[in-house]
Amino acid sequence: MPAKTYVQTTINGERVEFLCEPRQSLLEVLRDEIGLTGTKEGCNDGNCGACTVEFDGRIVTACLVLGVEAEGKDITTIEGVAEGSTLHPVQQAFLENAALQCGICTPGFIVASKALLEHNPDPSEHEIRFWLANNLCRCTGYDKIVRAVQDAAVKMQEA
Repeated sequence: MPAKTYVQTTINGERVEFLCEPRQSLLEVLRDEIGLTGTKEGCNDGNCGACTVEFDGRIVTACLVLGVEAEGKDITTIEGVAEGSTLHPVQQAFLENAALQCGICTPGFIVASKALLEHNPDPSEHEIRFWLANNLCRCTGYDKIVRAVQDAAVKMQEA
């Protein structure tokens, strides 16, 4: 049995400590060790974006980051997007625009969309599509997702 590494990090604003094998991905750690199952496993090779999380201010696919790399980092998963029982405007817009179906890709799209709007509060349709190009959806198509991001941008600017 491989030795486990002790890791201290911040996940969704809370200090977290865990043990993981050096080969375990951040996705495996989030889901299996910490119990945050909102981050979904899609392809497990970095191509679909279902496991997108914010990692020290960058969006990454958690399946391609090792759990040990979380040491000292600040991570936001889908569970950290809402504020208590109040949905983030991106989450609300996804609901209102029916920008989800099966739900596998939705957490990754929401985390990535939130990061986009924090980086660029008024993106064009082209910028939204470019930013979300690493997130794949087999169910909705992308028009509803783009409209949801546009709607969230307007609501966030009005707030």
